[in-house]
Amino acid sequence: MTTRSFTGQFLRPGDGGFDEAATSRIFNQRRPPRRPAAVLRPADVADVAAGVRLAAAGGLRVAVRAGGHSWAAWSLREDTLLIDLAAFTAMSYDEAAATVTVGPAVRGGLDLDPFLAERGRFFAGGHCPTVGLGGFLLQGGMGWNCRGWGWAAESIEAIQVVTADGAVTWCDEDSNADLLWAARGSGPGFFAVVTAFRLRTRERYRELTQTTYVYPPSVADEVLDWLYAARHDVPPSVELVAVGITPPRTQEAPAPEAGPAGPALVVDGVSFDGGPASLRALDGCPAAGAALARKVAEPVTIGELRAEQQRANPEEHRYTVDNAYLAGPRDALVTAMTPAFTDLPTAKSFSLWFDLAHLPARRLPDMALSVQSDIYFATYVVGESPEQDARCRAWVSGTMSRLAPYSAGCYLGDSDLTVRADRFMSDAAWERFRRIRADRDPAGLFPGYDFAD
Repeated sequence: MTTRSFTGQFLRPGDGGFDEAATSRIFNQRRPPRRPAAVLRPADVADVAAGVRLAAAGGLRVAVRAGGHSWAAWSLREDTLLIDLAAFTAMSYDEAAATVTVGPAVRGGLDLDPFLAERGRFFAGGHCPTVGLGGFLLQGGMGWNCRGWGWAAESIEAIQVVTADGAVTWCDEDSNADLLWAARGSGPGFFAVVTAFRLRTRERYRELTQTTYVYPPSVADEVLDWLYAARHDVPPSVELVAVGITPPRTQEAPAPEAGPAGPALVVDGVSFDGGPASLRALDGCPAAGAALARKVAEPVTIGELRAEQQRANPEEHRYTVDNAYLAGPRDALVTAMTPAFTDLPTAKSFSLWFDLAHLPARRLPDMALSVQSDIYFATYVVGESPEQDARCRAWVSGTMSRLAPYSAGCYLGDSDLTVRADRFMSDAAWERFRRIRADRDPAGLFPGYDFAD
């Protein structure tokens, strides 16, 4: 096998375009110094299989890039052949089965959702519309209304993969079930290249209704304390979040509803077909009288929600991100969390309580994803220059250290294991994962979670 065998593009250091290809489409501008030994931009599955075999023969390991939205830039590894799946954007819909088959570089909001909307269907992809489905699904998929619908990975019916021996195969519950099990939640540790996903879709919602309260930081602890209990009265049709954010100011609106410049605490509920009644519990906060602004049970579109996600996650910025599933006594947990919502280190940073109150009540499917709690916390510190990096990292580290006593583990999608490792599988799932990996990739062609070398 030679590099001339590829239909797509193969680049080595010194080739024109190599440096750009090594970091192409990586969303986070704060990038690690790791770089691959070569980059393959495959045109088709045959190219991927040939690339895997070439890497094995040449003593390289295999790294994979799907959408490039990994905060930690998982795809940047030393001594690897980077297989960049940017061309894998095909979509096809099976009307009889109500399933959609997609390439890993398909973006959930910008590509898949308009495609499904024409067919009256919906798939709960990533909130930010530019997130590719590959990494999102492999890490479990904390998508729209996860608290009510469950993890996006639960809707994976089958995957097409290229295994460590260069073979191309489909995996489902009846064939190669071990690979499907591992793919649903192992994220960058997965030991094959997924080239297609077949996903179950749901009937498209008929209406979206939103309630939003904006509170000053002076009542944040009271609001979070109330939310800890009140969220159980919010039905599973509602996506419920609390966000510490500095509201934007524009020339057209120099004094927005958030009042004085600085952080505010936003409690937001979006109901999928539940209507105003499903949001009523959000009107019962004892601190509601202190709210700087409110929007109660108003219609909203998915386009408006996604536009806000893009505004909150600007491109060409430097992100320092971490997360934890939280559990613990109400008073202690709220006390530990509150500063993360009210004392943000930069104006574009935000912290998130993504409520999962209805998830632990049901048994998780049998898949690698096996750690969760009913409160998911993540902080996204957004910097604009390298000079801010050290301060941003120190703030995130301090926040996570304060929350460590209450952490049940972490979500791989918002983690950087080179900085802070935490549990992301149950002990039983981890042992099972290791056994399958040893069987399927005995030579360690895929580096997994090992960044040491």
